[in-house]
Amino acid sequence: MVNFDIKSAAERRLIQLNELDKIRHHAYENSKLYKERTKAYHDSKILSRLFKPKTRYFCPFIVKEIRPYGAIVLLTPDGSREFTVNEQRVKHYWAKATISDGHIVPLDGAPPA
Repeated sequence: MVNFDIKSAAERRLIQLNELDKIRHHAYENSKLYKERTKAYHDSKILSRLFKPKTRYFCPFIVKEIRPYGAIVLLTPDGSREFTVNEQRVKHYWAKATISDGHIVPLDGAPPA
């Protein structure tokens, strides 16, 4: 007697399946938005690595040539030796700037400590 009318039971079951599809679609959209946001966040944390020839990188080595597919030819500071490395291994060289005695450095617009 519970499902005596087969037509109404079939319609109810069809409505339940449609609701389940809506819930699935909603979950898919939410996961898609989450993935896009996390990718954008992680991509914003990536530092750019644009290397130009004849500049100093990775300790005091000098970039001689940039080859296709991420290969870089480095030169030692005295120019006696050159070797090829993967671009992903090369890092920027942040040398300490030397300031001569008597030179005044303006601190206008400097960030607070």
